[in-house]
Amino acid sequence: MNIHQITEIASWLFLLYGIIICSGYCFAAIFSFLEIRDYKRKNNFQAEFALLQSSSLPTISILAPAYNEEANVVENVRSLLTLNYPSYEIVIINDGSKDETLQRLIDTFKLELEEFLYHPFIPSKEVRGIYKSKNESFKNLTIIDKVNGGKADALNTGINVCDNDIICCIDVDCILESDALLKLVKPFLNNSKKVIASGGIIRVANSCTIEDGRILEVKLPDTFLARAQIIEYFRAFLMGRMAWSRLDGLLLISGAFGMFDKETVIAVGGYNHETVGEDMELLVRMRKKMREDKVPYTVGFVPNPLCWTEVPQKWGVLHRQRNRWTRGTAETLMLHKKMLFNPKYGVLGLLSTPYWFFFEWLAPIIEFLGLVYLILITIFTTPNYWVYLIFFGVVYTFAILFSITALFFEEFSFQQYKRPKYIIKLLGTILLEPLIYHPFVMWASVKGNWDLIHGKKTWGAMARTGLGSKKS
Repeated sequence: MNIHQITEIASWLFLLYGIIICSGYCFAAIFSFLEIRDYKRKNNFQAEFALLQSSSLPTISILAPAYNEEANVVENVRSLLTLNYPSYEIVIINDGSKDETLQRLIDTFKLELEEFLYHPFIPSKEVRGIYKSKNESFKNLTIIDKVNGGKADALNTGINVCDNDIICCIDVDCILESDALLKLVKPFLNNSKKVIASGGIIRVANSCTIEDGRILEVKLPDTFLARAQIIEYFRAFLMGRMAWSRLDGLLLISGAFGMFDKETVIAVGGYNHETVGEDMELLVRMRKKMREDKVPYTVGFVPNPLCWTEVPQKWGVLHRQRNRWTRGTAETLMLHKKMLFNPKYGVLGLLSTPYWFFFEWLAPIIEFLGLVYLILITIFTTPNYWVYLIFFGVVYTFAILFSITALFFEEFSFQQYKRPKYIIKLLGTILLEPLIYHPFVMWASVKGNWDLIHGKKTWGAMARTGLGSKKS
């Protein structure tokens, strides 16, 4: 087989892969549109107001790990204290912070150490103390101080301490909409199947006007990096997870904001602290157990923008985040590899896990190999540059149209960015994102796989600028 035949075969393989993944994106767009349309028809403000008056709503425990979060922790606890829900408790787990996280909480909310009988349903690191406030305004607030063990271990400690049967796990740097719990709990109500989890849409809080833990005005970030992540979140949530929700094939509920059935979480052993992708791994393990136990179940997903989070503003921080996401995805897929193409697991085995394997985990690697292949054939052969230019144009145009469609879904659904200049800036970001942002994220993912092979387990520092009160 000569070099010409090898390059022709490789070209056809890359083309076939591209056609399959683009077809998958098109189907995802169709399913997502149908899901958003149906959700808007079935849900309205009046129904939520009536739900708020109900005395039968389940009580919820909000669990928020905090490690070196002094920049945001007070503001975000204030946000949690103002949520519009009849009965809930807030459990902040200080995971051995080295900064002033714990002291800021103690000083702001007048916390005092109290006696507490701790029963570890799930093994976790030592608890050094549990704090409560004597102030009636903060009676539903509990602070756990523990030895550092990572996010998964902190959440397991919170599960051991909390009182309620439904747990809501969030990142402490997030800000929730006032009715976030009302919306997210809906899948758990009046469902013929056992609901094991429910997730919602995450939005970008950078540059928004925030006061007393609430989003007063949604603003578009000034930096290209943050705007590119807004577009990416549109695609991931409005055109990705919405489609998987319609197929009941979700493998991931964002660790930033997700609701779970505590009994099922404890039954599967809680969060796995041996992976950096603990949120995805937990949901996959819960779904796997339900299928193996032959329990009819479902996972809910709410398309409302319920949670706002600070995204990386620096390229180095973004690289560490995406490196970790890649390692977490790979670890989860390897831990549950028996599900791949296994009809025993239904949609999960025949559709969800194969998709995540070939088009989430392997996609950056294949894309990187494609670039290496292009460089090699340019060096060692005489390629038809017109063909490659046309191919590049087709791929670039598809990427632009897909992102524009995601932006349309945002306008069709919830219209968070109301100013015309914001839409214009987002369109400009869409034009540049495939050329600047996407190659960087691809490289971070490739590096994540390399680090996985070499046994890297650390999260990496996630520096934050803080989401304190910002007034116009």
